[in-house]
Amino acid sequence: MTTDVIPLDDARFQREVLESPAPVLVDFTATWCPPCRALAPVLDAIAADYRGRLKVASLDVDANPESAMRYGIRSVPALLLFKQGQVVQQLLGARPRARLEQELRPHLG
Repeated sequence: MTTDVIPLDDARFQREVLESPAPVLVDFTATWCPPCRALAPVLDAIAADYRGRLKVASLDVDANPESAMRYGIRSVPALLLFKQGQVVQQLLGARPRARLEQELRPHLG
């Protein structure tokens, strides 16, 4: 299965997220988290449908504690939307696709 969700690590965070000209939705996740696994297909679909308007990336907090600590991630799933290197929206917990799209839409222009 191919996915449009970009796998992130601490080393690539700056380039892929903070320097991105497009908005980036970062999914702070963990392999042991059932709600994170439930959210993954929703993020895959959004990444495909919004290709060119929004980048979607995923960062495992256990393997990449530096980025998680920098953004104060204390529970997963946590979704942070970055525009021009700044967090413009933070969403905690899994949610249905329609609700997630509604929450993101104002930031996508």
